[in-house]
Amino acid sequence: MKNKTVVVGMSGGVDSSVAAYLLKKQGYNVIGITMQIWQQEDTCTIEREGGCCGLSAVEDARRVAHQLDIPYYVMNFREEFQKNVIDYFVDEYRAGRTPNPCIACNRYVKWESMLQKSLAIGADYIATGHYARIARLASGRFAVCRSGSLKKDQTYALYNLTQEQLKHTLFPVGEYEKTQIREIAEEAGLKVAHKPDSQEICFVPDGDYASFIERETGQREEPGDFVSIDGKVLGKHKGISHYTVGQRKGLGISFGEPIFVVELRPETNEVVLGKNNDVFTSHLTANMVNCMAVDHFFEGQEVIAKIRYNHEGTPAVISSVGEDSFDLTFPEPVRAVTPGQAVVLYDEKNVLGGGTIRR
Repeated sequence: MKNKTVVVGMSGGVDSSVAAYLLKKQGYNVIGITMQIWQQEDTCTIEREGGCCGLSAVEDARRVAHQLDIPYYVMNFREEFQKNVIDYFVDEYRAGRTPNPCIACNRYVKWESMLQKSLAIGADYIATGHYARIARLASGRFAVCRSGSLKKDQTYALYNLTQEQLKHTLFPVGEYEKTQIREIAEEAGLKVAHKPDSQEICFVPDGDYASFIERETGQREEPGDFVSIDGKVLGKHKGISHYTVGQRKGLGISFGEPIFVVELRPETNEVVLGKNNDVFTSHLTANMVNCMAVDHFFEGQEVIAKIRYNHEGTPAVISSVGEDSFDLTFPEPVRAVTPGQAVVLYDEKNVLGGGTIRR
């Protein structure tokens, strides 16, 4: 790897720090960068030791880069992050969908923007601390593969990367378990070896999405009706961005039996409630399709489908294919298919591609 240059996205955490360390050991010319997406630390106050943005992350990443004796820079991606992540997040919630901002950030900020800037300064690759692997298949296509640690596997959040992006990407920690990564960091003397992982969405550290959306838009959300599946009004809700499909807790309404969010109807500002079995379905439709390990999907194709990040995956069959859409049928009904989330399709180990759930 002599004379090959790689830009490593450094969040100040142990995974990206070890990624930089491993690449330097392998002989790459390593440059560390941190993406500045907020101008002030208090705008993005994460956990005391965690977070992937803000000044605290910058300082941790800078210390690691100094230890590794690699160049280090902070690049401003605030505009790209606002447009492709924050605005998207707000618009999706207001439309009654539940977005996944990490997927949008990966595709449009960490890769599309960071990769282009890296190539422009003469780098050959970019790298991150994601738990995933990349394979060049017999067809010549690149695919993201499940990591060596199934517990930490992050391939779901990477399904939307393009072939050109994968061609210039390295995932150095993808072969390892988390415990091994911490051991490597400790042996290397990296001060972040035992830094806790960040858990929440970085720009909403308190998890109160509805309040964030109100602050971002300057508009207070209108209350509406809770309704039953057959249209009966059951009570008042606080605004649809407070809810997501499958939710049981925090509804502020009681019926003496478990009740769940079944559907959000932004056009009528209604939240539909039902019993647990009403949250199960055997079908979904997805659009905004990205093919990865294959160049197209076909009707009758058998896949393993993940409908959310922490979903283990379940067998499914592609029942129809459109120009930028597909339908999936599940032999066994699945719970809480949520519009706005990604559905990611796998074979045994590779990401075939995926799309955004619409219904």
